Amino acid sequence: MKNRRKFLQVSAALGIGALLPLQFCSPKKESGNSNEESKFSSSSGNLGPFGIQLWSVKEDMMKDPKATIEALASYGYKYIESCNLGKGIFWGMKNTEFKDLMDSLNIEIIASHTNTFENLEQQAREAGEIGMKYLINPYVGPQKSMDDFKRLADEFNKQGEICKQNGLKFAYHNHGYTFDELDGEIPQKYLIENTDADLVNYELDLYWVYTAGEDPINWIEKYPNRFPLGHVKDRLKEADESQLDASTLIGEGSIDYAKIINTAKNKGMEYFMVEQEKFDGLTPMEAAEKNANYMRNLTI
Repeated sequence: MKNRRKFLQVSAALGIGALLPLQFCSPKKESGNSNEESKFSSSSGNLGPFGIQLWSVKEDMMKDPKATIEALASYGYKYIESCNLGKGIFWGMKNTEFKDLMDSLNIEIIASHTNTFENLEQQAREAGEIGMKYLINPYVGPQKSMDDFKRLADEFNKQGEICKQNGLKFAYHNHGYTFDELDGEIPQKYLIENTDADLVNYELDLYWVYTAGEDPINWIEKYPNRFPLGHVKDRLKEADESQLDASTLIGEGSIDYAKIINTAKNKGMEYFMVEQEKFDGLTPMEAAEKNANYMRNLTI
């Protein structure tokens, strides 16, 4: 993108969702007991509740989803955003069983990444039954032409209607390709402006926006209330602009999250979901704990 080099150079002081097709999305601590929770009961920040995308700890979730979620709750996460790695968005449990687990830990499953092109009616019904707020399409891949994105906009409206009928909302999670000019247009702009705001929401992956050479704040301010969810993932300071897979611990990278989240909260973003994919010697659960500590102490 023509702005990319300039923006990254100018804004170095200032995220990557799953680079997989649509069906995607050993914990250190194994329980969320009161002693563990009290360890994280205080903080110096003012962000409020925050969550985590389970893709970040997918290996642990595949081994033992209950123990993993218990550990995440003990770190201070209050929201869960699930994903589908072949066991369904409830990780082999019934929707009500998964909800009971959330309730027992005083956390909430807000949303899930899933293939919204398959079995959407059933997925929306089960999600709506337990009070989830969003089903999120996480990836459609680069398209050959804007006509393809125009067809997707129509499809998103239809999927949004199905979600609405079941008491929840539909959202699309961006990657970098929707910010690359195609046939003289920016796909992300087209999708936002040509979908029904009552039916289609967007989850702004802040890492991806930044990695694409765009300023996340510009998008948040231009389209208030269209991004109710955001992925919080930092980018290595030393990463070359051509390096896409460069996530790191939040607060140790180049993205100014205090500034971005302050703007986002004022423009309708309600749910901030931690995500990380490269761990620099840490286990995914160790990184999740450190990221939770950053979020608890973030002052915006």
